[in-house]
Amino acid sequence: MAPLPDGFSYAEWNATYNGLSFGIAAMGSATIFFWLQLPNVTKSYRTALTITGIVTLIATYHYIRIFNSWSEAFTVASKDGGDYEVKLTGAPFNDGYRYVDWLLTVPLLLIELILVMKLPQQETVSLSWKLGLASALMVALGYPGEIQEDLSVRWFWWCLSMIPFCYVVFTLAVGLAVATSKQPSPAAASLASAARYLTVLSWCTYPFVYMVKSVGLAGPAATMYEQVGYSIADVMAKAVFGVLIWALAAEKSAVEESGKLLPN
Repeated sequence: MAPLPDGFSYAEWNATYNGLSFGIAAMGSATIFFWLQLPNVTKSYRTALTITGIVTLIATYHYIRIFNSWSEAFTVASKDGGDYEVKLTGAPFNDGYRYVDWLLTVPLLLIELILVMKLPQQETVSLSWKLGLASALMVALGYPGEIQEDLSVRWFWWCLSMIPFCYVVFTLAVGLAVATSKQPSPAAASLASAARYLTVLSWCTYPFVYMVKSVGLAGPAATMYEQVGYSIADVMAKAVFGVLIWALAAEKSAVEESGKLLPN
């Protein structure tokens, strides 16, 4: 929980405020949608869809906490109908909620993808443990650098967290390619591939946002870009990814149901 810089303009404060509001709305809506869709997929895929809803529910809760913390850290007022003036209240802005969220949701994101792909049981268990632990380690290694103002220390922890990050991304991009090709229909294979690559794409956003404060940006602008960047990446990695998980579960459910209706 690093102290906020002073000197926010109304535009910078408002952009962050709206970014966090967007995160709450997107995650909350996604949670309701996923759980309403549970009866529309077969039993085999309900666990994956339930986990998808849990991921966005956890994210909704933490976005509300971050939003409240951001609102409490500032007073925004207009003098005599003029421009809005933004001042720090002295209350701390706790961005650590993001790391609690990621520590819980990132392993679950990978597990839900593995479950919906319906791999052999031994492979499912093995991949769930490997990817779950690697992703949790990635988040844990990133946090010490996030709260540092010393750029050399920040770079050090960034490099450490990139080791498990690269392992997970490689597994998603290359290691699951064979399993994707074995999906029961071309549409299912296409959706599984899209889910894998969306995860890779959205995840690759995080390291760049993490280093915003190390590439010449500082003060309120850096904080704004960091908060808005993380919010957009989270929505892509959780809500949009969850929609692909639901679509994949629905497609595979339809294929399996149609197979049962075929005459013997």
